Amino acid sequence: MVRSAERRTARTSVWLEGKARRRGRGGRQPSGLDRDRITEVTVRLLDTEGLAGFSMRRLAAELNVTAMSVYWYVDTKDDLLELALDAVMGELELPDPEADEDWRDQLRTLAHGYRAVLIRHPWLSPLAGRFLNLGPNYLAFARCVQQVIRKTGLPVHRLMGAIAAVFQFVYGYGTLEGHFYTQVTGTGMTPDEYYRAAMSEATEHPDAAEIIQGSTDIMTARGGDTVGEMMDRDFEFALDLLVAGIETMVTRAD
Repeated sequence: MVRSAERRTARTSVWLEGKARRRGRGGRQPSGLDRDRITEVTVRLLDTEGLAGFSMRRLAAELNVTAMSVYWYVDTKDDLLELALDAVMGELELPDPEADEDWRDQLRTLAHGYRAVLIRHPWLSPLAGRFLNLGPNYLAFARCVQQVIRKTGLPVHRLMGAIAAVFQFVYGYGTLEGHFYTQVTGTGMTPDEYYRAAMSEATEHPDAAEIIQGSTDIMTARGGDTVGEMMDRDFEFALDLLVAGIETMVTRAD
């Protein structure tokens, strides 16, 4: 059983603990440093070194301050990661749900934007499932998604299912795509070179070769364009399927 003291000290969210707006703890603060600057550098380090390579000590070195200086502005590494997560969600350009614009176009805008952020910042996906996501940028995204989905005409009890279908798909697709490009970066090859090398190696494994041979017609029909073009085309069609599914469910009476 968790003791009451442990329950009181358990971490919830930087956005719930009154710390997100704090700009220092009083007294003499480190010169030239503020939370926005710390968060900006954190995002840059996460982009270049990933979650595994990020540390408060590494961040302090990049800022040219001591590690203790960073703790004037955040209590823990998790607080900083949560701030970084919300910061990159602010890169999304959200449509105006009140505008006279078709919900299909607005839904596609949201899906494309979320996918792009996941690819651009591969460290985002594990953090999105780790924190409560209560920052202002994430909440603005969630609010916009709900408002756009309401415009579909689905009954209220189907709205969350539609949101899950679309954005869990985007989350999964964008996460795998981001991992792919991260893997490519470490090889020195282009995405197309890496893809061809991976497919060539896969055909040397008997079980994999059998599956690849069995899907030759699918791969041929998919086209022989660049990896990026293939990914874009598959994403667009999958999104079309989801939009068509929503349209179909709107006509159902249940």
